[in-house]
Amino acid sequence: MQGNLSEIDIRSILQLIELGQRTGELFVEAYSSTGSTGTQPTQRSLAGQSWYVFCFNGQIIYATQSAGSLFRLRDYLRRYKADTALDKIQIPYMASTNAPEYGYLWALLENHILTPAQGRNIIHSMIHETLFDLLSLHQGSFTFEMGSALAPQLTSLEISSLLAKIVQQVQQWKQFHPHIQSPNQCPVISDPTELRVALPANTFNTLRRWADGHTSIRQMARYLNRDVLTVAKAIYPFVQQGLVQVFYEPSVAVANDRKEWPPYPETKVKRVVCIDDDNVIRKTVELILNEQGYEATGISSPLQALSLVFSLKPDLILCDIAMPELDGYEICAMLRSSSAFRHTPIVMLTGIDGFIDRVQARMAGATDYFTKPFGESELLMLVEKYVGPGYPPANLSEKLLARSLEDELESV
Repeated sequence: MQGNLSEIDIRSILQLIELGQRTGELFVEAYSSTGSTGTQPTQRSLAGQSWYVFCFNGQIIYATQSAGSLFRLRDYLRRYKADTALDKIQIPYMASTNAPEYGYLWALLENHILTPAQGRNIIHSMIHETLFDLLSLHQGSFTFEMGSALAPQLTSLEISSLLAKIVQQVQQWKQFHPHIQSPNQCPVISDPTELRVALPANTFNTLRRWADGHTSIRQMARYLNRDVLTVAKAIYPFVQQGLVQVFYEPSVAVANDRKEWPPYPETKVKRVVCIDDDNVIRKTVELILNEQGYEATGISSPLQALSLVFSLKPDLILCDIAMPELDGYEICAMLRSSSAFRHTPIVMLTGIDGFIDRVQARMAGATDYFTKPFGESELLMLVEKYVGPGYPPANLSEKLLARSLEDELESV
């Protein structure tokens, strides 16, 4: 399958891949905008670029711009203080394919520098980012080649639900034109004195750190674990007022591979393990906590959990009571017998809220007892009680840059 985007759009192409449950690679190349005066600003910023989308049975497993640079992966690794690890990784066996970035990511996983949950989060962000560009594209060509799937696979995303969300984001992005045209533009403070007056000191200092004329809106979103819409919306009023300007920086990829980053705050991502044979409970806990800045890992097998927790070294353990092979009381007692987990908070999860069960949990060495089902706010309150917030206060202004700026908009 191949053709031009003037005949069929990216959304329709992806829907056909999903409908036919196709496995293979979609290659998209943008046409140069030379001589085109009616091209949209975002379209012009994508001219000359190309992308790959890798599919398996009608689902997306990975997507990337085909430049071959590792700068995007390095940006995402900064969330986990692992970007410098790329310099120590030998060229992986997958680096010769159309997805060198994916090969290096797997090398980091195999070397236990990243956890599977971290790897999935990075891949999901990469897919969202790539599709945002592709769905903004209207001039170019495409080729879909059937073939074996990219392997090994860490995750997959359903195309229809993904498209619905990103198409909406692309439409919302248009509200920033003409002041902000592309996520690849770099903000810079043009009037520090007036902006300092308009913002609280902490917010101003945070914005000044990132709005250096070299860090793009997209990179800010990567570092802050936010979407580009949120970051753009936060700085948009100040761009309108002329307090912040945005520019395209030439050779962004090259510059970012060698630029000096601001120092990391001294923080530690809190690690939570959820031992539960219920797939829904595990996935829910992982989703909620990972989105809030924790590193959550679900384990279904009680026997496997006993070995994995020693390698994961969690700050908090959530453990179901009623499970096959070993129940939660037995697991808790075994962990408490080890000096490594003598003081680690262990919270028992159960669907029965009874006095005897609470007594048994305490006798086994449990720190607390949590009744299922539970809501997101209840889970976060419990986790914060024992290990603190997902993003420590020292990093709060950085993590919530967009939110703090948005709050300021109400008073502007």
